[in-house]
Amino acid sequence: MSVRVDLNISLDGFMTTTDQTPDDPMGEDWSRLTEAYVSTKTFRSRVLHDTSGEGTTGVDDRYAEAYFAEVGAEIMGAGMFGLHNFPDDPDWRGWWGDEPPFRTPVFVLTHTPRPSLEMAGGTTFHFLSATPAEALERAVEVAEGKDVRIGGGATVVRDFLQAGLVDHLHVAIAPILLGRGINLWDGMRAWTRATTSWPRPHPVGRST
Repeated sequence: MSVRVDLNISLDGFMTTTDQTPDDPMGEDWSRLTEAYVSTKTFRSRVLHDTSGEGTTGVDDRYAEAYFAEVGAEIMGAGMFGLHNFPDDPDWRGWWGDEPPFRTPVFVLTHTPRPSLEMAGGTTFHFLSATPAEALERAVEVAEGKDVRIGGGATVVRDFLQAGLVDHLHVAIAPILLGRGINLWDGMRAWTRATTSWPRPHPVGRST
């Protein structure tokens, strides 16, 4: 079992975009940041439920396959679930339709917990107010020996990294410059020094 983070960042290290508008809530920059991933055959099948078999293959698709492989539980922030956009909507069920792609228990970190939400395909969202360590303990309990993925968003990822709770960090770098947003590396100097010392307080594998 390992605790994993898989994320896309720009050449200048940004995980988030800032060009969203009411007419384009994701923004053009987000499409550019995640283009290689969302174009894959795996993403189209797993997330969009596209049964046509279309989509890119090769290294990007292998990354997409690995993203979902051997995950027994997921942790995400309230923003990734959409609670920041729909904080007062008791019927909000997330961004992914009636059958989300996770197919595992998902723990949503929020200051305003709500009842658990069971979805088709094996995904159940649990909403809790907890520290990273407390949330991870809950996730490990139900992961049945498989990995726990820290899904995001950016602030949640940084909180888990800074707490020394991540075993494997995979960073896919999109060939674009964003210049603003939340930067993965801001304020992380102490963390990078700790993870390259020996012995490490919590082993971290990094790949690009």
